[in-house]
Amino acid sequence: MPIDLREPNWPTRSLPLLLEPIRDQDGEPDVDATDTPAVPTIAADTGLDFGLLADLALKTVYADTSCTTQHAAERIALPIGVVDSLLQHLYREHYIEIRETTGPQNRRYAMLERGWERVRRLLDLNSYVGAAPVSLAAYTAMVERQEKTRAAVDLDAIRTALAALVLPDATMQLLGVVANSRRSLFITGAPGNGKTSIAHALHAALGGDIWIPKAIEVDGNIINFFDSHNHVATDPPAGPYDKRWIRIKRPLVVVGGELTIESMDLTYDPTVKYYEAPFQLKSNGGTLLIDDFGRQRVQPRDLFNRWIIPLENRVDYLTLHTGKKIQVPFEQLLVFASNLASGDLAEEAFLRRLGYRLTVQAPGAETYTRIFRQYVTRCGLRPDARVLDRLLERYRTEGREMRSCHPRDLIERCRDICRYEDRMFALTPDLMDRAWIYYFGDGPARGDRDQSR
Repeated sequence: MPIDLREPNWPTRSLPLLLEPIRDQDGEPDVDATDTPAVPTIAADTGLDFGLLADLALKTVYADTSCTTQHAAERIALPIGVVDSLLQHLYREHYIEIRETTGPQNRRYAMLERGWERVRRLLDLNSYVGAAPVSLAAYTAMVERQEKTRAAVDLDAIRTALAALVLPDATMQLLGVVANSRRSLFITGAPGNGKTSIAHALHAALGGDIWIPKAIEVDGNIINFFDSHNHVATDPPAGPYDKRWIRIKRPLVVVGGELTIESMDLTYDPTVKYYEAPFQLKSNGGTLLIDDFGRQRVQPRDLFNRWIIPLENRVDYLTLHTGKKIQVPFEQLLVFASNLASGDLAEEAFLRRLGYRLTVQAPGAETYTRIFRQYVTRCGLRPDARVLDRLLERYRTEGREMRSCHPRDLIERCRDICRYEDRMFALTPDLMDRAWIYYFGDGPARGDRDQSR
């Protein structure tokens, strides 16, 4: 018969009790106190079932041939006192033995035959070994609390974040409103005019750090959450905190043509038998950029259908491999960027749920000049009017539409040429002519080709 590691009469209580706002003398929430996850002092404070923690501790001993209480505490990310109680329980149940006592609350353990039998059964169910998860209720409470205490984005923050871009004042104003509203934004416009750059800069304006868990537990299932590709850890607080949580910069998660309906749900690995959180869950508290929208393998209308409930209710529903649905927070700035017209992607009924829309226009000669001069200065060069005049003349004679990315791309081609020829980087009309041909080719612009057909 399966052996139940759950202790009888072990007290339990939900972790959200640890996350209730601590209030100051005026009755207002103490932001510093509520931001830092409280350290659990006993196993019940984790909000997790004692048997789940004991199983995790047993797998930790199994995975470490020289496991000590200290090593297990570091790997499980729980205080040594809590881990010691788990290991002592396993010792009393004859799953492990004590090989050596190295200090107060620190012993060296090894597996016993009964423990090996138990571990084999556990690994068939779930081979997760790592930081103890937090409960879904605790994660939801943390997300909601951090949203309530999120600082407003002011005009200075917007101007600083967008300083590298040349944008109309009306666009700057709209982006500031979007950043504070946390409603979604749909950016359209021709390629090369800065849609993705605007989305990245908008995210930079949000600033601040948030707490996320390393893993989440739902009905005994483990969802791996922390992702070093999308999550950038920051310095932890000086004081004590629950190390099952990690403080990160607000995440920016970018997905493009690889986006599918299936990738928006939990990913279950049948080999290790636990889940990976989907990208939208990992973006909570930050920004989710759906880049090149409309170019995915799935129809845009199907994607919009999938987003309707999250956009309206700020919650999402994910499916376990058993078929059970779970509700999770959906609290991020959602940005769609597309080269296609919004009317070609979805009906008005869908578009009105997107919050805000921004059409990025191609630059005129004046805006192009500002972008060119700004990038020249950023490269440490002195603007040469002859180079810019030659460029503008070529646009006119070839009938080529300007793009906001062209100044940067052409100047960087000039840099490439100078590096290859081992000469000092400097812009000249002749050098820019070569960069133009290397970049655009020596044929007419697309508009000219279309008119000649």
